[in-house]
Amino acid sequence: MSSDFESYEQDFAVLTADITGRIGKVPKLLGDEKKQMVANVEKQLEEARELLEQMELEVREIPPQSRGMYSSRMRSYKQEMGKLEADFKRSRIAYSDEVRNELLGDDGNSSENQLIKLREERAHLLDNTERLERSSRRLEAGYQIAVETEQIGQEMLENLSHDREKIQRARERLRETDANLGKSSRILTGMLRRIIQNRILIVVLALFIILTTAMAIYFSVKRR
Repeated sequence: MSSDFESYEQDFAVLTADITGRIGKVPKLLGDEKKQMVANVEKQLEEARELLEQMELEVREIPPQSRGMYSSRMRSYKQEMGKLEADFKRSRIAYSDEVRNELLGDDGNSSENQLIKLREERAHLLDNTERLERSSRRLEAGYQIAVETEQIGQEMLENLSHDREKIQRARERLRETDANLGKSSRILTGMLRRIIQNRILIVVLALFIILTTAMAIYFSVKRR
């Protein structure tokens, strides 16, 4: 199971490195080239999200005692994914110095006003983007806590169920043991009673024989 996770990790590392390189190129492009690059990055980001989902599924299948390390790595990858998405959003509205000069040209105050307006719009968009990202991270953290809590609850219920079965089996064994002890006690009591009866019978027979022998001797001596 961990080998699958590590394989996804390698794919994720390669993919995010490629995405980072392409995001750095976006502000330097214009027109169709920029649109094509943006589309490619969006596609790669979607692939990275799918890899994260696969990795999360693998983590859920890992035994609880070994899951902590992988959960920590997953949180790190999700943070990295959030940073990539934020950088990508910034890159879509950012322009390099060369592109900015090409867009504005050298027409004095008009160009300066356009530049100021462009900066204000970009700052406003970045502020909104950061707010959305913070909200998304809080929601994701809450969902992760809920999932982990649910898993812990299920494990506790399973453990309680196993313990209950063990207790029930132990009670059944105790009942069987008590029943066997009762039977053994009755058997031993019967055996002891028969032994006592046999000994009494032997004593009576011995006394009878002694008495008979004594009488026989007595009468034999008397006749002489």
